[in-house]
Amino acid sequence: MRKPIIAGNWKMNKTAKEAVAFAEAVKNKIPSNDKVDSVIGSPALFLQGLTEAAKGTELQISAQNCYFENAGAFTGENSPEAIADLGVDYVIIGHSERRQYFHETDEDINKKAKAIIDNGMTPIVCCGETLEQREGGETEEWISGQISAALKGLTAEQVANLVLAYEPIWAIGTGKSSSAEIANETCGVVRQTVAKDFGQETADKVRIQYGGSVKPENIKEYMAEENIDGALVGGASLQPDSFLALLEAVK
Repeated sequence: MRKPIIAGNWKMNKTAKEAVAFAEAVKNKIPSNDKVDSVIGSPALFLQGLTEAAKGTELQISAQNCYFENAGAFTGENSPEAIADLGVDYVIIGHSERRQYFHETDEDINKKAKAIIDNGMTPIVCCGETLEQREGGETEEWISGQISAALKGLTAEQVANLVLAYEPIWAIGTGKSSSAEIANETCGVVRQTVAKDFGQETADKVRIQYGGSVKPENIKEYMAEENIDGALVGGASLQPDSFLALLEAVK
């Protein structure tokens, strides 16, 4: 039985004070992590305040990105070693916004995954297709290619312990949601790709999230599906009550 994981991706929202206030509002109301992993993906500026606020509670903290080198002349980037030193648990990589606006490649994402694992954190590796790709019948090939490239060179054990997130680009921040059936089908493609590359045992263990206009009102539909083990949530994770409602719906 794979444990559910709900991760909020705040994107470029909140101030440092607002971030800590959010953590203070939710940290003592989080369900036991025996039932669900509860994660907030924060801008790098707030990670220290959030890890300090969440210390000793069930709330886990994720960075939204990192570089693939621990140190060096990379002005403006965030070191995975430094992020890990703050007590961060997860790092989101490969989000479609990073790919689109910052031109990140599959090779970049693969390097980041390895660096994150080497520093004792867990990558949340995103994949997703455009509406044109879905309508053109390219979804399966595209998603499978993204996953294989992102995980290249990892061991089966490493893959079993990371998190994969399927986010159809056409459903991110648009208010449009993929049906639970379609989301499950595509998460199934992700799992089949892992089975092909790393074996069925690894595929059975790896957790796969769905993301794309997930809300407290619809999360149970997704979580009822065989291949969906959690959600990567944007707007609905920004308010304490909404975030807690997501967790309560799946615990």
